[in-house]
Amino acid sequence: MKIRVDQQADALYLSLSDEPAHSSEEVSPGVILDYDEQHRVVGIEVLHLSKRVPEADLCRLSFESVL
Repeated sequence: MKIRVDQQADALYLSLSDEPAHSSEEVSPGVILDYDEQHRVVGIEVLHLSKRVPEADLCRLSFESVL
């Protein structure tokens, strides 16, 4: 899994797979899911990131795993 924050585009992309995206769907305003050929989600893009999380320090991300 990879996370990429593009400050110029004001977007975050969460890559869930190395498979290429075959199609995309905007499931909520500014939230786009990328699908592979078998219609499995391979990526999630969040647009207008600074408006969604204005207090976030985008250079520092925190991860939490629940097992």
